[in-house]
Amino acid sequence: MSQIVVAAPLALEQALIRSGARGAHVRKTGMGPDKSLAAAARLAREPGAALLVLGFCGGLDAQSRPGEVIVAEEVLAAADEGHEPVRAQCDGVAQLTTAIRAGGSVVRSGPIVGVAKIATGERREQLRAAGALAVDMESAWLSAGAAGRPFAVVRVVLDSPSHELFRPQALAGALRAAGALRRASAIALQSWDPGG
Repeated sequence: MSQIVVAAPLALEQALIRSGARGAHVRKTGMGPDKSLAAAARLAREPGAALLVLGFCGGLDAQSRPGEVIVAEEVLAAADEGHEPVRAQCDGVAQLTTAIRAGGSVVRSGPIVGVAKIATGERREQLRAAGALAVDMESAWLSAGAAGRPFAVVRVVLDSPSHELFRPQALAGALRAAGALRRASAIALQSWDPGG
């Protein structure tokens, strides 16, 4: 577990990961592209055999539900927001997907797109139509922190088109997502062999 550096954008995510995967080397990186780019420069200098990004994401299709786990096949920055182009392939996809699914979670793999602000409504539909499975605000920019080492991203759906975060019934979904992140973090850190 100590050979993998874990990046968690938010303090809540960091706490959930640490409670699920005791002893994990978890770095809070901050929310959004700018903080992620700054964190990536620091992560690139950290010792460790691999970089794993863990945290929450937004689901983009009608199938997505809070608590579903998304293992990224690639991460990219949305092309229409004026960001520098970023696209990074992820490692360990099959290994992580299989292990997390065996732990009882609903898991899918696919592209995760990065945006600068929380995507809801029509923006979510645009991102889905462009081919992404999920959206977050950090993973694409944190990819530079791998600095040539294996890089993986495991995100848990916090909200989706049918379960928007700002609706009154969102609390139950958020609690489900929190539990799923704790479980998925422990399994990912135990099962991913970056050298394998």
